[in-house]
Amino acid sequence: MRRSRNLIIAVAAVVILGGGGLIALGMGGDGEGGGVTAALTGGKANKPAGPSPEELARLERAKRAKQLDAALKLVAAETPDFAVAVIDKKTGQAYQYQGTTKFDTASIVKAQILACELLQAQDKDREPTDGEMALATPMIQLSDNNATTELFEHLGGKSAITKCNKRLGLTQTTVNRAWGLTKTTATDQVKLLSRLVDSRGPLDADSRKTAFSLMNTVADDQDWGVPSVAKQGETSTVKNGWDTRSADGGLWAINSIGRVTSSDGTVDVSLAVLSHNNQSMDSGIALVEKVAQLTRQHLKY
Repeated sequence: MRRSRNLIIAVAAVVILGGGGLIALGMGGDGEGGGVTAALTGGKANKPAGPSPEELARLERAKRAKQLDAALKLVAAETPDFAVAVIDKKTGQAYQYQGTTKFDTASIVKAQILACELLQAQDKDREPTDGEMALATPMIQLSDNNATTELFEHLGGKSAITKCNKRLGLTQTTVNRAWGLTKTTATDQVKLLSRLVDSRGPLDADSRKTAFSLMNTVADDQDWGVPSVAKQGETSTVKNGWDTRSADGGLWAINSIGRVTSSDGTVDVSLAVLSHNNQSMDSGIALVEKVAQLTRQHLKY
């Protein structure tokens, strides 16, 4: 008796390596046809790459800046005009609110005049003279106006300071013969602050040291504004400006520029707050300190 034989065709497996994963294809009889029976990738599915740490940090900085915008708009709804700019050297973040709006400098221009004095001495391959430092020191530490006027003229007045501004990269500052009425912006002022400490900038090491030592030792009654955001153990520099004129109806321009740093390098920030139309000097100081503190709260430097 002849025995029937069934033809059995079995294809055990076809193994294909591709894309870093192992794919097993199987074909079965009994009408099942061929198909994919397994997809193996080491037991784990491939996942698309997420944002890099740098991208996450950038997104976080953008989020913080947006929150600061909102906070400052609330302040602006109830107070005189103001502007603020920040450069965080550690993170590279630059922030500005009304940063290109022009304000009278009042006495913050004295930091600019100091930088120009130091540059002139460098150009002549010498240290500032005793006479120049006898003017620069009270100009910064005491905000002495007579010393400022004498040094301003000694350096060459409006034309000389204007040329110096170009070297410092101050493109939004217009010098006035009456130096306190020089027009500037918050973004230009943080740029100036950065130049005062930049080892790759126009000021040499001795000049940078001189600028720091003067702006770090202002009189106690002028130690307000930017220093209000410094925490215990941190170092601050500052030059403040304040002015009231009958042409402004007796209202006050109150400005503060300076830097906050820590010895471990975790904080390295330049900050400028400019304002005008304040009802009093005290209310203007309160405003610039509030704005400065909001930048630290939201930007988290």
